[in-house]
Amino acid sequence: MSKALKLISGKANLPLSKAIAEYLETSLVDIVLTRFSDGEIRVQINENVRGADVFVIQSLTAPVNDSIMELLLILDALKRSSAHRITAVIPYFAYARQDRKDKPRVPISAKLLADIIQTAGADRVLTVDLHSAQIQGFFNCPVDNIYALPVIHEYLKSRNIEDLVIVSPDAGGVERARLLQNRLGGNLAIIYKKRPAPNVVETLDVIGNVESKNAVIIDDIIDTAGTIVAAAEMLKSKGARSVIAACTHPVFSGPAVNRLKNSVIEEVVTTNTIPLEGKEFDKLIILSVAELVGEAIKRINIESSVSSLFI
Repeated sequence: MSKALKLISGKANLPLSKAIAEYLETSLVDIVLTRFSDGEIRVQINENVRGADVFVIQSLTAPVNDSIMELLLILDALKRSSAHRITAVIPYFAYARQDRKDKPRVPISAKLLADIIQTAGADRVLTVDLHSAQIQGFFNCPVDNIYALPVIHEYLKSRNIEDLVIVSPDAGGVERARLLQNRLGGNLAIIYKKRPAPNVVETLDVIGNVESKNAVIIDDIIDTAGTIVAAAEMLKSKGARSVIAACTHPVFSGPAVNRLKNSVIEEVVTTNTIPLEGKEFDKLIILSVAELVGEAIKRINIESSVSSLFI
């Protein structure tokens, strides 16, 4: 028999947490999240969670390190309050791009973060579109990495786009683009690029026919938007009729919003794994993953299969 389900939210993405609670027809646990005068985070849970199946919802968004610390303190408080099981629900997992030692004397930050989250008290992790799937292996506990692709697919399907070509902005994203192509039809293309430095992209060429096509570039993250804007310009130079950009995680740091607003991209489709208050613009379409994450939480709680949400 499933244990009593409890939802707790950090401050990083409270609107998404409330939408998930609404889908599950429950309310968020009362919790105090304040700061001491020196900036230290103070956490106090104001409800009994002993023996409960607790899900802590926290996107690791800007300010990233504050969001991480807030999550860790909540996990520790729950562990010390005798919760039966603690699941860290992390719609956006930070440091995921630092998943290997690609240069001398650098950390594997994603592995370190995985270790810290488990040490703090997480018995299980639920996340959306990990940048690198192998990060699941950094944990010694169950990890459910669900995909936002069905949400993006439903929106694009409703657009009835003709002469469609699905574009991966790099070789690493080909599988994601192929999955979307299988659902929507159309052709597949790949942007071949070289990255001389972090957040600096030199786009070289496109593999595949995009002439007179309506292109949809699909990626997991848009950060500074350098990759996606350069890819869109390449596609237009090769004769693409229009370009739509789609991603799961709208990090939108630095010059991203201005780049996207002033780019040849006609529409930017993303989800609410990261809150975008103050970063909205006319081209932006925000889709909700609340039902997707909420359904995963419900299935974990009742010990049902989550695998059907993986594709």
